[in-house]
Amino acid sequence: MDSEPAADLSADLSRSLPGVPVMVSVCTTCKTTNGTVVGAPMLEAVRAALAGSASVQVRAVQCLSACKRAATVAVSSEGGYTFVFGDLDGAGGADAVATFVASYQDSDYGLVPWRQRPEVLRKGTLVRLPPPQWSPDDGRAPA
Repeated sequence: MDSEPAADLSADLSRSLPGVPVMVSVCTTCKTTNGTVVGAPMLEAVRAALAGSASVQVRAVQCLSACKRAATVAVSSEGGYTFVFGDLDGAGGADAVATFVASYQDSDYGLVPWRQRPEVLRKGTLVRLPPPQWSPDDGRAPA
């Protein structure tokens, strides 16, 4: 489980992300263990769930290299955390991503606390990668 933000960060970085474009990347090559293609349908479901969302771009990617956790979606932005989620399915997974994106846009550095993520994303979080421009000595998230 993620810890709460606690470390200091240099003052020149923006904390919140309102208006910053968010990129949602959906793996289109994801298949279940029995070979059912789930990536392309997930892309369409995510596009539908995020239709009309300001400052959000949904794109197809060939592979996010999380093949055992299909379907896989990544959420990222310049200056924000990158999250990769797996084990998503259909409209429920797409709706969870849309809910997460709204919280991501309103959070400092896009860091949505674990308890504030939809349940399916709590269980399906594969990666939480900090923004590349900061690197606190203790490795903690910025306060």
